[in-house]
Amino acid sequence: MTTADLITADLVDLGLDAADKHSATRALAQRLVDAGRVTDLDLFLKDVAAREEQMATGLEGGIGIPHCRSAAVTTPTLAFGRSETGVDFGAPDGPAKLIFLIAAPEGGGSDHLKVLAALARRLVRAEFKQTLLDATDADVVADYIRQEVA
Repeated sequence: MTTADLITADLVDLGLDAADKHSATRALAQRLVDAGRVTDLDLFLKDVAAREEQMATGLEGGIGIPHCRSAAVTTPTLAFGRSETGVDFGAPDGPAKLIFLIAAPEGGGSDHLKVLAALARRLVRAEFKQTLLDATDADVVADYIRQEVA
């Protein structure tokens, strides 16, 4: 998953308006469909929900990382949303303001785990999170995430 198009500006939502994790995931997943990276929104959301049932994907520090492998995914992809009010992804310290949706093809091996690991290493850095919280341009965010994660 080191491709230059892991995340692009059209996969970034700096004003994610979602009442819960399902609507947040759906909004980001719709961006994946619109970009041609997911072929079946309902199947993909079902796969994300199944993964979410195994264990919450909220991390301390205001982070949500819903992810799954799915037959509906055409190419490994990362979408990013920022929520001003926060969305509950089950983290012990409260809602997530930074949400990363990782979509991996069903036969994609461990690619999505590599992205998860790279994200986890960056998310412990206050500077990484603050840059994403302060960003005002989707192109800049996509470039920044690609540089840091890919």
